[in-house]
Amino acid sequence: MTTAQRAGAVGDGRTAPAWRGGFGRLWTAAVVSKFGDSLRTAAMPLLAASLTTDPLLIASVTACGYLPWLLFGLLGGALADRVDQRRAMWAVDVVRAVLMAAFAAAVALGHASIALLLALAFLLTALQTLFDNAATALLPSLVPPAALGSANARLMTGQQIAGGFLAAPLVPVLLMAGTAVPYAADAGTYLLAALLVVSLRADTPDKPPRPPGSTLRGEMAQGLRALWRDRVLRGLCVATTLCNIGMGALIATLVLHVTDWLDGGDVGYAAAVTGYAAGSMAGGLIAARLARRTGRVRGVLLAGAVQLAALVVLGSVRELWVTIAAMAVFGLMGMVWNVNQVTLTQERSPDGMLGRISSAFRTLGVAGAPFGALLGGAAAAAWGPNTPALLAAGLFALAVASLIPQIN
Repeated sequence: MTTAQRAGAVGDGRTAPAWRGGFGRLWTAAVVSKFGDSLRTAAMPLLAASLTTDPLLIASVTACGYLPWLLFGLLGGALADRVDQRRAMWAVDVVRAVLMAAFAAAVALGHASIALLLALAFLLTALQTLFDNAATALLPSLVPPAALGSANARLMTGQQIAGGFLAAPLVPVLLMAGTAVPYAADAGTYLLAALLVVSLRADTPDKPPRPPGSTLRGEMAQGLRALWRDRVLRGLCVATTLCNIGMGALIATLVLHVTDWLDGGDVGYAAAVTGYAAGSMAGGLIAARLARRTGRVRGVLLAGAVQLAALVVLGSVRELWVTIAAMAVFGLMGMVWNVNQVTLTQERSPDGMLGRISSAFRTLGVAGAPFGALLGGAAAAAWGPNTPALLAAGLFALAVASLIPQIN
């Protein structure tokens, strides 16, 4: 079994990816798609609230965005390793464009319903399991090995800017033009992203022939076993899952933390969310540089330790400006964690197994978020709105402790 260990020359992140050619087109496609997704995800809860007053039904629209990862995440990774990743990505985007255009038409004609919203959220995320795993597996063929860290940082930063700073403020303007407009715009971004991906010319190696009798189920199991056998990736996956439980608890109750415990109102909540987005963007700018100084695993460990401190401050200091600053630091180091985690997965995955290993990693990580949201809600109800942040701090402490054995 050949392992794609690109660490030495790769892990330092000294080389920046060239914008011309494949990476620039992939980056543009990812940013455009994220922009459209953010328009939809910001508009959909408002549409759901206009169709029903049942909190459970409204929350179910969001829950449908998690469920397909638990059901199909491993399958999406296995398919990404079997097929041409570029073709899989543009085909998925074309299907998503058709779905969004049909949904926009239904909204415009007054035929929207909660059942339709639930079905759409489920289908889009089910398709995303293939798209995201294919994109992760495709990137190493578009940039030099030494540029992987910088490429991941630029991708994530661009998506953060598109989703956090450009799309969200535009939603009210688009809604003034018509309830269906954000969804029609999302359909257009999918088509544009598909055209960009079609034009890619990736130097992908030939896929090795599958052994006789090989099945998707067996290949998914291979991905899980490969993830478990790699000591670093196994420890990183455990740590990420613990952090995602804490993130779920924090994000699900952040509005109560700010508006109730801090009495910051809607403006304070918006400021805290903006602080997190700004910190994430800054994290994308420093992630590769920090990894060059510390190494990837130590970079993740440092990021987790700083996030732990930010969560303790968040849950114990009752000042709005402190919360905004803590959220900015939390977002900054969260981006450092994410960039290094994805790059480590790309560097350490055996040849031909990156899709399956990344899907196993994501599926286990995503599973923690809805559980954390329920846990955070229960903690806030029992002990106060600030306790989810302290609960998250405890989970991050466990995550950091689990990473310490991996630094050698």
